[in-house]
Amino acid sequence: MTQKPTVLIVDDESGILDSLRILLKKEGYEVTAAQGGKAGLDQIRGGNFDIVLSDIRMPQVSGLDILAAVREQDPLTPVILMTAQASLQTAIGAVNAGAYYYIQKPFANDELIAILRRASDYRAVRIENKNLKQEIRRRERGGTDSPVGKSRRFIEVLKLAEQVAPTESTVLIQGESGTGKEVLARYIHDHSARVEGPFLSINCGALPENLLESELFGHVKGSFTGAVRDKQGLFSAARGGSFFLDEVGEMPPSLQVKLLRVLQEREAIPVGGTEAVQVDVRIIAATNRDLEEEIRRGTFRSDLFYRLNVIPVQLPPLRERRDDIVLLLESFLQRLALERDDEPKALSADALDAVMVYDWPGNVRELENALEHAVALTPGRTIEPGQLPDRITRRRKEPLVSERSYENPTLDVIERAYIMWVLQAEGGNKTRAAEALGIDPSTLYRKLSRYEQPATGGAPEK
Repeated sequence: MTQKPTVLIVDDESGILDSLRILLKKEGYEVTAAQGGKAGLDQIRGGNFDIVLSDIRMPQVSGLDILAAVREQDPLTPVILMTAQASLQTAIGAVNAGAYYYIQKPFANDELIAILRRASDYRAVRIENKNLKQEIRRRERGGTDSPVGKSRRFIEVLKLAEQVAPTESTVLIQGESGTGKEVLARYIHDHSARVEGPFLSINCGALPENLLESELFGHVKGSFTGAVRDKQGLFSAARGGSFFLDEVGEMPPSLQVKLLRVLQEREAIPVGGTEAVQVDVRIIAATNRDLEEEIRRGTFRSDLFYRLNVIPVQLPPLRERRDDIVLLLESFLQRLALERDDEPKALSADALDAVMVYDWPGNVRELENALEHAVALTPGRTIEPGQLPDRITRRRKEPLVSERSYENPTLDVIERAYIMWVLQAEGGNKTRAAEALGIDPSTLYRKLSRYEQPATGGAPEK
């Protein structure tokens, strides 16, 4: 059974609403009527419609306001404006601003129905065109940029992403390292009205402060040593598209001020420049830090946090979505087979058991890397436990605290347990972990390297 097209009618005259409602229902449309522009805005914010039919001249909230609200909510929804002769010029301007059509009052019923049918076909074609472009881009990227999962928590994340994607709202994706924050950011971009624009990204913690500033905002010739020509910043290069700021919690305070200006004023000033450049991008940020805790520490600006945290999305770690592991395995093994022009390999029962009980502190990224490791070492079709990284198949040590009685643990065992606990608390960030432990990063790296060797001493295993 074909679903009826949904139409929202907005007019301040109840008689017109009633007659249009009766007419469109007879023609097979599912109709929602809103008396006045304010009621129309409430309906638009509450749900999506296939077509919106609105009068232009209404008190307080006009048809142009309705048009702007629809384009922000879902740019693929056609808006038809009804106008009297006196507002004909306004209607023409509205079409230039993005309205699908205008119809002059009084109009014949057959004329309106014909326009609605063309609008419905127009929307269907635009949706199909958008879906085809998304599929082409997905195939060009090897099919690896689509989020994979069926667990309840992950499906909730995807539904939220799909709901906010058509808007222009800033999104802040939070989650541990390796959970797939950039994949989700691309998913939001691919489902947005900016899908035809570029998707650019940068890791805010991967570059020194001066280089990060130049990459983000650009620079003018002569602004510093080596600036031999003007350079366009990524905010400008991403015009019309989306810009993904990964690990935004690592951004230095001086650049946080400049990012705040971009979010507030939609403009950026290049390094060494005096004139602002207009910014037209949808910003999606991500972090593995607790930004509210960073605000309390004084390392992150509260005003910037509130600008970024318009739509917060929390990505669960892989250990909390174990139902998705098998799907992820199949997806990664299929991609690896395509890259190697080979048949997909499969895990043996024992290898699968090892994968399913492992905690995956590095999340989806660690799983992907582990499978690439295993595929490279597997000569046949079946991956055995011996082809997986040792850390996955190594028998887990007993916890230090247990109802069973053990001999007292050695100081090395206690130190190791504490270091690993701090490292996990800092989201795997070794620099911050070393700072919390009060040791040099080089010392921490040496200790972690030693832990990779077979453990000695400590509580005997029983």
